[in-house]
Amino acid sequence: MTAKLVLITGASSGIGEALAKRYARTGAHVLLLARDAKRLAAVADAVRESGGTATAFSIDLADAKAIEDTSATIAREIGIPDVLINNAGAGRWLPLLKTTAKEALAMIEVPYLAAFNLTRAFLPYMLARGSGTIACVTSPGSYVVWPNANAYIAARHALKGFTDALRSEVRGTGIIVTLAVLGPVATPYWEHNPGSREYLPRANPRLAPPLNAAEAAEAIFEGVESRKWTVVKPAIMRALFLLNAVAPELVTRHLRRSIRKRPN
Repeated sequence: MTAKLVLITGASSGIGEALAKRYARTGAHVLLLARDAKRLAAVADAVRESGGTATAFSIDLADAKAIEDTSATIAREIGIPDVLINNAGAGRWLPLLKTTAKEALAMIEVPYLAAFNLTRAFLPYMLARGSGTIACVTSPGSYVVWPNANAYIAARHALKGFTDALRSEVRGTGIIVTLAVLGPVATPYWEHNPGSREYLPRANPRLAPPLNAAEAAEAIFEGVESRKWTVVKPAIMRALFLLNAVAPELVTRHLRRSIRKRPN
């Protein structure tokens, strides 16, 4: 494992917490960013108790100025991350007419603008150093669409577009850009966004088994350490994305029919 300093957003629970513990086991110093200071401190304590090194930063990732200030503090007092993982995400799945403008903006602010601002803060240092990995964690909503998750899917498409464009922009500089696409993961996300699970398309559990946070974190870890452009878990989703590229109407129709709650 070459990474010595790893920054993870959304690190107070779920995938972010599991990633922090996974990287800490390799000897990396993990930088934990999230809004919930109490839960973030608990994750940092757990990392230290297991012999790892962690520093927590309580921050609202929707606040561009807070990202600027925190990034400057990290660069000045700790160093430049070898790996930056934009994992924080927000968004309740709702029909368009039940989604407020404020909710739509919040879904753009996190994950997309949070990833944009944090990456923009550290990219100059990585370019000067000639190395680094930037990973963005997203969902199948970056590739395919289904009913009653309009603003969420739009934000996830924005995150994928950002990641793909960034990869093209830094090609040949020594910086690797990874997009991690994960199917449903059992995390507190569903509790924080009530009603969203009702709009989750059904999948065959034998072909696309649901993931737990540790499995999701391991997939991201392996993909980043292998310097992959794209990580897809479960792997069967690659076939869905390929089919969507050539027959999007067919895929959209299938997902619409498989929705747990009928569209309004």
